[in-house]
Amino acid sequence: MERPRQRLATSDVLALEVAVPAGHRHLRAVLELRDGSELELQEATLAALVRAYVMIKTDPLRQRTRLVGRSLGAEEGKTGFAAWQLLEAD
Repeated sequence: MERPRQRLATSDVLALEVAVPAGHRHLRAVLELRDGSELELQEATLAALVRAYVMIKTDPLRQRTRLVGRSLGAEEGKTGFAAWQLLEAD
């Protein structure tokens, strides 16, 4: 059974704001959608999306990439980074 997929077209987005919210240290991207809802992406999610995009756009042979979330142990993770990371799977 196929999982449902939602598609977000550019025409669905009324506005996009990227900023560091008051009292925070990391960026947030907020998409204001035509249906009145908002989608907020944390900086790490946004960075993973940009990283995947750049991987494909800068490599003429690469046609896809997949980042998979996993929790890094203390010995794997970097200081100051969250334990949950989106990492390249292929």
